[in-house]
Amino acid sequence: MLKVLAVGFSQTGQLSRLMDSVLGPVNESTQIEVTRITLETHRKFPFPWNFFNFFDTMPECVYEDAPAIEPKDLDPDAEFDLIILGYQAWFLSPCPPIISFLKSEAARKIINGKPVMTLIGCRNMWLMAQESIKERVDDLGGHLIDNVVLVDEAHAAYTFYSTPIWMLTGNKGPYFNGKIPKAGLTDEQIENASRFGDAIVRQLPNRDVADTSPMMSGLGAVKISEGLIASEKVAKRNFRMWGGLMRKFGNPDAIARKFILIIYFTFLAIIVLTIMPILAVVKKLLKPFTKAKVASQKAYFARPSGEGRELWDVEQAEKLEKGTV
Repeated sequence: MLKVLAVGFSQTGQLSRLMDSVLGPVNESTQIEVTRITLETHRKFPFPWNFFNFFDTMPECVYEDAPAIEPKDLDPDAEFDLIILGYQAWFLSPCPPIISFLKSEAARKIINGKPVMTLIGCRNMWLMAQESIKERVDDLGGHLIDNVVLVDEAHAAYTFYSTPIWMLTGNKGPYFNGKIPKAGLTDEQIENASRFGDAIVRQLPNRDVADTSPMMSGLGAVKISEGLIASEKVAKRNFRMWGGLMRKFGNPDAIARKFILIIYFTFLAIIVLTIMPILAVVKKLLKPFTKAKVASQKAYFARPSGEGRELWDVEQAEKLEKGTV
């Protein structure tokens, strides 16, 4: 019997639904046994967020300052054939609970020498967070064989409004009589994520233990937005700069940090409303001269699963022909 470990944390419930969809076919397999772990947190992250609590989380998040927490109900000496790490990107960094797990002794033992798949559900920015996860998995001796990312389908201008409202109120929308779509992933996106579980069921039983090739190629595992690559790098540096400053004014919830938070939020609003549009225009003007570099960056960030969706398109066409879509 093959064994799959699925580890994750979901503050809003969205990632939990996504993991449910992926694991659906795997749970039904007679050849695979699934162990699912919901991560504990070193600090409570209530949902919806309080405004100050939301931004006060940023410094420790970007510096990945989360203490190691040994997950309950997980034997650190257990052997698994595939490990799935489900996480959210907060401030372009992995959310604290997944960092706490990756710092644990259990993770060190379980991940070493094993194939790892990451599963992300977010608004649109995840590249820098995944870079950190890749490094940590590599340091633990694991092999990142797949990365599956689902992002909001609505236009960024809409999600710029809807996502913060959802985070701060718990109301997903839609808003303004449907003019702005619901925040988060659509039900269809989540349901269709079962295709990744189907791929695990098809391929895992026939894989050699030393095989580190991706299983999700051709299934539309990721889609790289070239316009966000440079933006993420700049924003990550910005978060680290302000996060470092805030940490000098005390620990989370310190009164002094709230003063810096107000200054930071004002600065962020000015940047988003003025500098970012200018940078977008500049990037558009430079696009003809940066095609090769951008193509190389897209290929890099799309690894290991890639942006290809030819297998998924064929599967959808077959379902359409049979009338099952």
